Amino acid sequence: MKILIIDTTHKVLIDMLVNAGFQIDHKPDYSREDILKEIENYHAIVVRSKIEIDKEVIDRGKNLKCIARVGAGMDAIDTEYAQSKGIVCLNSPEGNRDAVGEHALGMLLSLFNKIAISDHQVRLGQWRREENRGLEIKGKTIGLIGYGNMGNAFAQRLLGFDCKVIAYDKYKENYSNHYAHEVSLETLFKETDILSLHIPLTKETKYLVDINFISQFQKPIYIINTSRGKVVKTKDLIEKMKDGAVLGVCLDVLEYEEFSNELCSNKQIPKDLISLLQMPNAIFTPHVAGWTIESYYKLSYHLSQKIIECLNNL
Repeated sequence: MKILIIDTTHKVLIDMLVNAGFQIDHKPDYSREDILKEIENYHAIVVRSKIEIDKEVIDRGKNLKCIARVGAGMDAIDTEYAQSKGIVCLNSPEGNRDAVGEHALGMLLSLFNKIAISDHQVRLGQWRREENRGLEIKGKTIGLIGYGNMGNAFAQRLLGFDCKVIAYDKYKENYSNHYAHEVSLETLFKETDILSLHIPLTKETKYLVDINFISQFQKPIYIINTSRGKVVKTKDLIEKMKDGAVLGVCLDVLEYEEFSNELCSNKQIPKDLISLLQMPNAIFTPHVAGWTIESYYKLSYHLSQKIIECLNNL
C-alpha cells in the first residue's frame, strides 16, 4: 500500500511505516493542487496543518482507506464525510498530552506569579516587589471542560498543589478518577475559580466561551485555553475582563490564528486582538502547548502504530 505524507514529521513515522512494508512518498513541498492531482494513487495520507482535507480532497482520493493527522485536533479534516466514505480517521493525542498538561500548568504559574512581567522589569533594572505579589493555586478550584487526553494530563499535574479539580465532559460519564471529579455544568459554573479548556473545535464548540457562557460563572474566574482559538470569542472575553468577571487569561491559541497556525500578521490586525494583547493580566504563547522535543517524537510514533494496525486489518 502507498502512503503520502504531505507535511514535515519526525523520521520515526517514516521509518516505522517503511519497516512495516508500506511504500512512502514524503512530499512536504506539495501544494493543494499537487495533492488533488496525486491523491487517487494513495491508500493513506498523513497530514499535520498544511491543508484542509475537505470534501474535494476526499472525493479525489478514490483509493483512500485512512487519513491520519500528526497531532490531536481534527478540525482541519472533514471526518464526518470521510467516515461516510468508509475512510478511517486517525490522530495521536497520546503524543502531546504530557506537553499540553505541563504547558497549561506553566502558563498558570506564570500568570499567578507575574513572571513574564517581573522578568521584563528586572531586565530594565526595575525591582518592583509589592506590585508583583503573586497568588497560590492551593485551595482554589480548577474546572476543566473536556476530560480526554489533555484534560486528564493537566489534572494529573495539579495533583501536588492541594487544589480541587472538577471536570465536565458532555460526551462522557463515570470518568472521575484520582485526578479530577466529574461534575455537571451547573456545578462547574458554581465552583470554578480557574477554567481550563480541553475541547476540540467543532460546530458545537465554536465560540462556546462567549458573554452568555462567562456570565454563568458565580465567581470571577481565570481562563486557560490550550485547545483552539475559536472556542473563545475574543470580543466577549475582553468585555468580561474589563468588568472583572474574568481576572486573567492564559492563551496558547487565539481566535485570529490562520489555518496554518500563524497569527494574522500579514493582514490588518483586528482591534479586539490589539486590545487583548495590551492587557497586563493576559499571557500568550504561539500555539506551542503540545510542541516539545519529546512530543515531536511521540506524536509520530503513536500515529505510525495506528496507521500500521489500520491498514493491516483491511
